[in-house]
Amino acid sequence: MKIAVASGKGGTGKTTVAVNLARTMDKPVYLLDCDVEEPNAHLFLPAEISGEEVVNILIPQVDENLCDGCGQCADFCLYNAIAVLGKTPIIFPEMCHACGGCEKVCPQKAISEVAKRIGILEMRRCGDVSLISGRLDIGVAMAPPLIRAVKNSLPADMPVIIDAPPGTSCPVIAAIRDTDMILLVTEPTPFGLNDLALAVDMVRELKIPFGVVVNRMGSGDERVQEFCKKEEVSILLEIPDDRQIAEKYSRGIMMVDALPQYRIFFTRLLTEINSFPKKKEN
Repeated sequence: MKIAVASGKGGTGKTTVAVNLARTMDKPVYLLDCDVEEPNAHLFLPAEISGEEVVNILIPQVDENLCDGCGQCADFCLYNAIAVLGKTPIIFPEMCHACGGCEKVCPQKAISEVAKRIGILEMRRCGDVSLISGRLDIGVAMAPPLIRAVKNSLPADMPVIIDAPPGTSCPVIAAIRDTDMILLVTEPTPFGLNDLALAVDMVRELKIPFGVVVNRMGSGDERVQEFCKKEEVSILLEIPDDRQIAEKYSRGIMMVDALPQYRIFFTRLLTEINSFPKKKEN
């Protein structure tokens, strides 16, 4: 089963839920840190890097001796990654989505593809949890290709928890697509409610089963609960606003390890997930 942990905004406790849920499973599980611009799941898993893998995408390279400046490559590219000025094509690598279409439409066969590094995968193992983190290189504009590389690095038939990027944009879609269930983590504040509503709309478009986890319960008001009741959204877990949790978090210690009274919270969450309506196949 693939479970994605997402949120409409950063700072709600998404990584907290992901790492504690993985630890509570008490069986081999893969944890994927797909927040590749700011990976932090490794801070809670005391293990050295056991492996690294460079991730590249293929971008176009033009042989000016063959190019006649017809412009078909620029006309094809929806992302304006190629511009043709006179007979001189200009490549904008940071805008390229590595689809390979420009190479196929070039009548002079003047375009080939070359590898461009975008980031790395880092592998760690701590007990039953195998962590794969993506780390985007500085200056790289697009996270989805690296997120897909993180997801493609998995062996088959293993439980998977995906720590998705915050928000509702392309990186999130790349992380949560093709999962079996999504946990939307929010907080009981006006900001939390606003971004939860956006995340609910996003997940409903993808037609993936989902439930809500409310973090820092008691620090705000009841509007998140009222929204979930009105929208018929299941609240699967409420985590209290407990100073002890914050203190352990600041030291990189998971609550289920340091505060045994909270392990039952995540055990119940796993029970809720296992009994949740399954994703309908298209």
